[in-house]
Amino acid sequence: MYQELKGVTMKDIINLFFPKQINNTFRGYKIVLYLFYIITAVTLWRSQHHLFAADGGAQTIATIPLDTFTANGAQAVIGTFSLWGLSQLIIGLVYLLASLRYKAMIPMMYLFMLLEYSIRAFYIPISKSIPTADTAPGAIINLPFVLFSLAMIVLIIIGDKRSRT
Repeated sequence: MYQELKGVTMKDIINLFFPKQINNTFRGYKIVLYLFYIITAVTLWRSQHHLFAADGGAQTIATIPLDTFTANGAQAVIGTFSLWGLSQLIIGLVYLLASLRYKAMIPMMYLFMLLEYSIRAFYIPISKSIPTADTAPGAIINLPFVLFSLAMIVLIIIGDKRSRT
């Protein structure tokens, strides 16, 4: 892998992740693009569930024991999950926009994905843990998503270098 990255400068990387012009060109491996489409669909699906499920997915998915909370406490958690669904919808729509019209933004989207899932995996469990009856699916996928987004970032850098040579 070192040979693949040899000759890539910091300026190349900055320009790749923060392009001066955002167009519909993705220079890189197609698998990175196709996996981004899947992530986009999953993000949009997750958003609708958190927005529209009666409990926002708090108890039915995340196993937060809402029945042990006061009515106001449970409603606050459900409202927060609904707001989280709205945030996921906005992120999903930005991903969709990048997928359909602004593919040059996809490297930046993977960078944001790395940031989001790194905070979910390493900061939130330590500083703002949430009581659950069981391990929530989100807690299980955080670290794999960190590793996945890191792998996609490496493939983006290598793929961009190959497309330029």
